[in-house]
Amino acid sequence: MTIPGARGASLVDWTSGLALGAAGCSPEAGTGRDHETTAAEVAELARLAFESGAFTAAAGPGPGPVEDMIVTAQGSYHLIRFVETSFDSSVFLYLWLDRTEANLAVALFRLKDITARLVPA
Repeated sequence: MTIPGARGASLVDWTSGLALGAAGCSPEAGTGRDHETTAAEVAELARLAFESGAFTAAAGPGPGPVEDMIVTAQGSYHLIRFVETSFDSSVFLYLWLDRTEANLAVALFRLKDITARLVPA
């Protein structure tokens, strides 16, 4: 939550849609929805991108076809960073940022660093 503009973050399993951990607010907090609802919705988006033939065909060898995703919405950024592991990982970090306070390049760099530290080499 020390990333400039960060409002909320979750570690999500994209196969089940469950939030494994969360911090901050959910983007839908004012609607009575929580991190679990957000995790399930974002997991659908992540799963579609990760399993998409368009990305898979162009990827070549490596851990997965998609490294990260950026969704821009009015007033916010939503970042998804897939966690690379030596096993068949289905986990990603989701970060919700306030668009007026965030620096997208810094957020992407920090998210990449955080995911690299989640799984020791």
